[in-house]
Amino acid sequence: MARFTPPAADAMRATLLAAARDEFTAHGLAGARVERLAAAAGSNKAQVFHYFGGKDGLFDALLVHEVTSVLTAVPLDTADLAGWAGRLHDVTVERPWVQRLATWHRLERPEVPVETLAEQHADVVAEVERAQRADVLPRRFRPAVLFGLVVHTAVFWSALPPEAAGSVAAVTAPRRRQVVVDAVGALLGR
Repeated sequence: MARFTPPAADAMRATLLAAARDEFTAHGLAGARVERLAAAAGSNKAQVFHYFGGKDGLFDALLVHEVTSVLTAVPLDTADLAGWAGRLHDVTVERPWVQRLATWHRLERPEVPVETLAEQHADVVAEVERAQRADVLPRRFRPAVLFGLVVHTAVFWSALPPEAAGSVAAVTAPRRRQVVVDAVGALLGR
């Protein structure tokens, strides 16, 4: 069976996104250099502008790509929200750049929501609300608050500042995951 070869435009776009991931993760939006990431992709600055409209567009496209890939890898499971949080934890451990990119976005563009991500967020919050109305999830917190608490609990370990990381360094990887699952279970009253 022949392998699928994406069109050249799709391949160049994917190559630029991969180079952008490394550049933006390391330097953020302000510190990233289009010339440097284009060179790493074997491309040029004009291609970045052609495919993404500029550095901001490339950053947004990368953030959407990465967050969407996480949500695809770990679809929301309101029937087992604690287990879902554990799986989300696993994916964020495997892909540490996603948390860094989200942090750069919050730091450098706090007033600029990415429309696609806002729509995805609204969809999952609506799913949490449906589960609350069906009494699958507790109603103690508003749907958006509950979802936010679960997500932040899932990424807790990767979001620790260096000053706090040392005090929990002895906690093993399996135990970290279990802490996430237990904490979300407690949040849900289980």
